[in-house]
Amino acid sequence: MRTKLNGILTLLLAFIVQISFAQDKTISGTVTDQDGLPLPGVNIVVEGTTTGTQSDFDGNYQISASAGQVLLFSYIGQKDERRTVGAGSVINVQMLEDAQALEEVVVTAQGIKREKKALGYAVASVGAESLEGRAEGDVARVLSGKASGVQITAAGGMSGSGTNITVRGLSSFSGSNQALFIVDGVPFSNDTNATGDFIGGNTGSSRFLDLDPNNIENIEVLKGLAAATLYGTQGKNGVILVTTKAGSASTGAKKTEITISQSFFTNEMASIPDYQQEFGNGFDQSFGWFFSNWGPSFERDGVAGWGQQSAIDDQGTLEHPYSTTSVAKTRDAFPELQGARYDWKPYNSVEGFFRPGSVSNTNVNIAGGTQDGSTSFNVNVGYLDDKGFTPGNSLNRFNLSVGGRSQLSNRFTIQATANYARTDYKTPPIASSRGNGTDGLSVYGNVMFTPISVDLMGLPFENPIDGSSVYYRNGNDIINPRWTAKNVTYRQLTNRVNWTASLNYDINDNLSLTWRSGLDFYNERNTNSSNKGGVEFTQAIFGFLDTYDNNNSIWDHFFAINGNYDLSEKLGMTFTLGATSRQDNFDQQGAASTGQIVFGVKRHFNYENQTPIQFSQKRNIVGILGQATLDYDNFLFLNVSARTDWVSNLTTENNSKTYPGVSVSFLPINAFQGDWNNNIGMNYLKLRASYGTSATFPTGYPTINVIEQNTLRFTDPFGGSLLTTNQVDNFRANPDLKPELLEELEFGLEARFWDQRISFEATYFDRKTNDLIVTEPLSPSTGFSFTQNNIGEITNKGWEADFGIDIFRSENFNWNSRVNFFTNKETVTQQDQDFIAYAGSLAEGGGLFRGSNAAIEGESLGTIVGTAIGRDADGNFLVNDAGNYVVVEQDADGNVPIVGDAVPDYTMNFINTLRFKNWSLNFQINHIKGGDVLSSTVAALLGRGLIVETADRLNTYILPGVNQTTGEPNNRQINNSTYFFSNLLFGPTETRIYDASVIRLQELSFGYSFPKKFLDKTPFGQLTITAQGFNLWYDAYNTPAGAKFDPNVQGVGIGNGRGFDFLNGPSSRRYGISLRASF
Repeated sequence: MRTKLNGILTLLLAFIVQISFAQDKTISGTVTDQDGLPLPGVNIVVEGTTTGTQSDFDGNYQISASAGQVLLFSYIGQKDERRTVGAGSVINVQMLEDAQALEEVVVTAQGIKREKKALGYAVASVGAESLEGRAEGDVARVLSGKASGVQITAAGGMSGSGTNITVRGLSSFSGSNQALFIVDGVPFSNDTNATGDFIGGNTGSSRFLDLDPNNIENIEVLKGLAAATLYGTQGKNGVILVTTKAGSASTGAKKTEITISQSFFTNEMASIPDYQQEFGNGFDQSFGWFFSNWGPSFERDGVAGWGQQSAIDDQGTLEHPYSTTSVAKTRDAFPELQGARYDWKPYNSVEGFFRPGSVSNTNVNIAGGTQDGSTSFNVNVGYLDDKGFTPGNSLNRFNLSVGGRSQLSNRFTIQATANYARTDYKTPPIASSRGNGTDGLSVYGNVMFTPISVDLMGLPFENPIDGSSVYYRNGNDIINPRWTAKNVTYRQLTNRVNWTASLNYDINDNLSLTWRSGLDFYNERNTNSSNKGGVEFTQAIFGFLDTYDNNNSIWDHFFAINGNYDLSEKLGMTFTLGATSRQDNFDQQGAASTGQIVFGVKRHFNYENQTPIQFSQKRNIVGILGQATLDYDNFLFLNVSARTDWVSNLTTENNSKTYPGVSVSFLPINAFQGDWNNNIGMNYLKLRASYGTSATFPTGYPTINVIEQNTLRFTDPFGGSLLTTNQVDNFRANPDLKPELLEELEFGLEARFWDQRISFEATYFDRKTNDLIVTEPLSPSTGFSFTQNNIGEITNKGWEADFGIDIFRSENFNWNSRVNFFTNKETVTQQDQDFIAYAGSLAEGGGLFRGSNAAIEGESLGTIVGTAIGRDADGNFLVNDAGNYVVVEQDADGNVPIVGDAVPDYTMNFINTLRFKNWSLNFQINHIKGGDVLSSTVAALLGRGLIVETADRLNTYILPGVNQTTGEPNNRQINNSTYFFSNLLFGPTETRIYDASVIRLQELSFGYSFPKKFLDKTPFGQLTITAQGFNLWYDAYNTPAGAKFDPNVQGVGIGNGRGFDFLNGPSSRRYGISLRASF
């Protein structure tokens, strides 16, 4: 009996134990990498079930499992780890790097994901950690310096101003060279809708300003033609693939996480010129209310002292400029200033005008998914409030992004994203200036060269009676920049929606179908206006109001069949066959009014004259494409691709083009067995080569003659009936016009050494553009002014290099350092005309003296032409009898003078990331060597006698050269003002050319992440505080130090022009604090 009872108890105990082991319990732990650092986002799944989770930002996780079940830990770049659940409830896992898995998957053309080792062309990747939380709201400027070969130039320092972005330099001078933006698989318009040319005024922003950098998960840059073949003509300038956080949603079990970030920054003028404080305005040490600052000293004694001036009394004061003005209206408006005295002393006008602004940036991200991992979602909301340091400049942007991915069945997967942006950009007017006023309405010119003795911020700037502009000049013939900032406003209010939806169907394990459709639409409402009462410019004198909408839409559709087969044990093949269509529509509608009736009322009914603003353009592109990749034994990859485009705006004979491409990737380490790591410390080596083609199709309708709809309606003087007339456009159509053809060869090497501590990548490219589309002038006898033809050839050759090293790599301290390098040479190898001015002054109908970019056979595409110093047969400078340089518009051979080359020798970026426990330090240094810039800012600061280099007023100068008349060495002395004013500022263009080399502290950040033990009793899973700055310091070391000039400026607006600064305004410096919290 006792034996039976013991047996029953034993069975019962075993049953209870079995039940206890079979019951689910909560398993928790921490996942770290091989250096002991927490790994967020590790997927943890109970094998054989749909139960799963992810580790949080500190590597912690919790999951329900039963004893005996196996937990699978997986993470990109790490080896899978499995742990069997036992009696304990804590499982900590340290994951190890997987050299094979480290060969990351990247997004390529048309959203096709491929292993990077299989690519035979260069691709650069920039992750969210390099983009979010930055002080700059322009994604292009945030991207600056982070990918070799990508050149980014700002139109100025104003918040929201345009940005120029090119990849590997220029390949055309007539077509666009701007990179193609793809957002979540759909083309995204990055237009810059200029409000005018750079001479009269251009304030447009670039439409990629609508993107929120905080909502970007990753950016891939496809640089070469082989990489972008599947995008056809649209991808010829390189492709920037943007994946938003909403668009990056992937299936897999995950918990809902909320991340909030808040940033506060100061936005200020990057550097104020070092103004001399010794002399005031006038000329030749004599006082006068002039532009120039060559007047008497602020000291009483001495040859140049104010004691020598009859206008200045013994107390160092002079009669107020609004008392001595010849304009009676100004005297009547300020009776209290009549006979008043004005202190002769230096004033800080520039520093007072440019007051620091502020930036507030808020972002909330919510990401999550279902428990079974079949559906995931992401919502991102952002708000940017950026007040610039220039009066009247601001940028406000609201972003909302929603996306998700769902596996509907074992075969169907659907993914969709939708993004909305509302961008409100306000700015005062900007136009070119040479330092003698401005060429159009502009706030900057008259500020930067304000004479030291003029109290810009203390003098009244508007007439209290009629609101008109008043200033210090005797004839009130300069518009007061404070009046301009208040009364002249330019605004672009943009509402934008872009969405994409895709459906993937797995036919079987080898074949799948992909359909994707998307729309990018924006309405850009422009409101530009001025009150009447200004001076110098008709728009300001009489007032104007332009209101118009730019509506732009891009419909994009893509369908493809994808295959993946193992042809043999060692040979595999993947392929994509598809078709795509794109429709671009641009429509502009509005009204322009002039002649304001009542001051201050900016409505069209309050203007005397109205004219319509109308323009529309449409183009369709249909393409078929194919790509196949052969993989031999995981060491040799051959990729062939092709696309044919049909474009709607050319004649049938020339409206299609096929672009083939081929690339090969070879991995010697995989091909030749051996212990490469122990022998030479090499972990990875790839050799690659590619050939790609593309084309540049013209815009507009160049193959047909059109009628300009500038309708004139008048009464027939004989019949009395109303007649309507139109005029033929002055462009003569060319039905034989063909697209420009591009070809590119690319060779590269990628390697990693010493346990992945050192990485190196180098690329050489050789691109050629044939059949350049050139605008040619026509004889008036033809009845037309110009036409277009296919003439010319350009070559573009260069090198890219990326080097990275983990200087230290340990559990508590890590230091990673990276360098990227780019150099190229663009040459016009064939050109029928003597020269073609494709950007700058001549291209806009201006004079040679202002400078232009020109295409000249045998010369760089960055060539700058302008007036030059005359030279004799021996090359000596020619000096006239007055002692000044002789100005010529032709060189000794009768050609237009070449005065500079805007293409830099090289561009290099040095990027460092240091981490010590919970502390982090990051900095990026940029160095651009060489390249010329025609700088009106530097010339004006020197020529007007404003900066410290001009403080020596007593010495004389003798210009090097020979006398134009006698041929003898020049010995004519000139004074300080004549040298700087007559020769450097208003002499030949050549004297305004400077070396644009610059070294810059692009970014600096210092952060601290609070450890988990401090957050256990808080709702936060992660809390980080970061102090950072953008453009904190720079030195253009080959320009006058006192100018503190920043050569990173797109002085002729967004486009193909390079190497110009026309007093476009100072650059911006930003610094502040960011907080980031997750829970």
